[in-house]
Amino acid sequence: KQWDLLLLTTAAKSSPSYPTFCHSPTILLLNNIVKMKLAIVAALVSSAAAFAPNAQPSAQTALNAEADRRSFLGAAAAFGAAAIPAAANAKIDYENVGYLGGSSIIDINNANVRAYLRLPGMYPNAAGKIVTHGPYKQVSDLYNIPGLTSGEKEVIKKYESRFTAKEAAPEYVIDRINNGLYR
Repeated sequence: KQWDLLLLTTAAKSSPSYPTFCHSPTILLLNNIVKMKLAIVAALVSSAAAFAPNAQPSAQTALNAEADRRSFLGAAAAFGAAAIPAAANAKIDYENVGYLGGSSIIDINNANVRAYLRLPGMYPNAAGKIVTHGPYKQVSDLYNIPGLTSGEKEVIKKYESRFTAKEAAPEYVIDRINNGLYR
């Protein structure tokens, strides 16, 4: 106990946040005891409140028990129905999903700008121009992009065999420029 009082006194004296009247080890010890007792009383009161009887009728009959079971089962069924998600209208089986950046071939109408990262020289300039223009009917339409430099045309020519022009799907066109992935 003497060591505890010494530690409390040292901690109180070294802390500028304590006022001067709190430097007494006896006051510090009493403050901690009062806080501990309040915490114990609060815990006891809250746990006793959990076991307090509700304001329901004291006579439990078979009819009341049946009504309680029905209301419980009805609430459980409603919760279960709400927990089951409704079927989404999203297109989950897109036949050209491999061309969105997961294969060596890139769909120029639906692939995101990040799909061109694997092609040195394409990202960001040529890839940015490809995704901001279009849709394209064929791969050769890429050479008609306004503002395309000769260097960008050479890079496109280099990778032309790795491009395909599938029909533009609205589910993917919306994310061509910015798909929300950031580093």
